[in-house]
Amino acid sequence: MATVNYSLQDAWVGEALYTWTPLTTTNADGQPAQYQGAGDRVMQITGTFGAGGTVLVQGSCDGTNWFGLNKPNSTAISLTAAGLVEILENCPYIRPFVSAGDGTTSITAILAIRRNERG
Repeated sequence: MATVNYSLQDAWVGEALYTWTPLTTTNADGQPAQYQGAGDRVMQITGTFGAGGTVLVQGSCDGTNWFGLNKPNSTAISLTAAGLVEILENCPYIRPFVSAGDGTTSITAILAIRRNERG
């Protein structure tokens, strides 16, 4: 299994966008996005989910041990169709992960991070 690298759009003053594509059942995990001082975080998931396709959003404090992240209402982020989700936890490492699907699964994940202003 290969890790899907992200492309970074960092030209905006207050926001950075990380994009992973294509995430598949054989290339299931995204390269961890790391951003210090992040404010709001939201992930958009689109693409072909295939039979049983599921995308999780995972976080880590060390970049090695991964845990499922939650929506602001404390329910686990687990998408089986296209969607946009806000992320509750403020982990230094965040990545998308395809946990199920079939040979047609091909997902694009985009993480938007709003920078905190430094005083």
